[in-house]
Amino acid sequence: MSRNQLAPGVEVVAVPGRNLAVRTADGEFLSVRTRDVHQDALLSLLSGNNAVPKGAELGRVLRAFAEAGYLVEEPERPKWPVARRHVRLLGAAALTEPLAAHLASLGAEPRTTATAATAADLSPMDIEDLLEGDPAAVVWCLDGPVPDGLWDAADRLPEHGVAWLRCHHEGWQAYVEPLAIGPGDVTAAHVRARRLAATPAHRELSAYWSGPRASGVPVRLTVPAAALLAALLADDLGRWATGAPETAGFPARRRLRQVDLRTLTVTEHPVMPVPDVARMPKKDR
Repeated sequence: MSRNQLAPGVEVVAVPGRNLAVRTADGEFLSVRTRDVHQDALLSLLSGNNAVPKGAELGRVLRAFAEAGYLVEEPERPKWPVARRHVRLLGAAALTEPLAAHLASLGAEPRTTATAATAADLSPMDIEDLLEGDPAAVVWCLDGPVPDGLWDAADRLPEHGVAWLRCHHEGWQAYVEPLAIGPGDVTAAHVRARRLAATPAHRELSAYWSGPRASGVPVRLTVPAAALLAALLADDLGRWATGAPETAGFPARRRLRQVDLRTLTVTEHPVMPVPDVARMPKKDR
């Protein structure tokens, strides 16, 4: 390797009276055992000092670090591809404004379309309206539950080669839904079906979505909560656009995130597409 740079999240620490230890990206500590390598020399080399003489044993240790994935070449920040820069944002300004700022800082060109102030006042959009301006991705953020039918047309965006990402909240629970980028990915309709199947209160949840219902003082997104949701959305889009690997958890295309807006706790749940139901064969009379 031309450089002996530790991978992001990996650190090496000198433990008094013991060997060096590697702190991995997952927060685990592993002991480093060497024969004739001075600890200070190894620490200096791993800190970027390429002037340190490399003997046979030091070279062996470095190769072991590299094979374990603890060394990388000097990382380059992936650039947002031109073909994927146009990201259309719809929905609540409390979410689209911080999301637009995140995306612009990453190299995208977000374009916000004004919509009704509340989710209850929104009307479904035709697929032609959603595709206006030839976006590479469409993100729809709601400051409330999803009205029935609102995202039916948007669920067809991946069929047109457009990435589709969305979020909403129901009371104090916010949901960042999976990123859909092609036919067969998880749509909003799939998420609703999976959530109904996973709860014994499926009748109540279905009624909650379709109304009518009485609500008290509305839950307003705080600035930290909106920033967290926007950051999660921007990270999913950035990894999709640049092809950056996902390092932990479930893949973005198969992951439903639930965010507790009171504590900002994020919980991940795996979610799969709902297969089409095959027609029953006709019985011979």
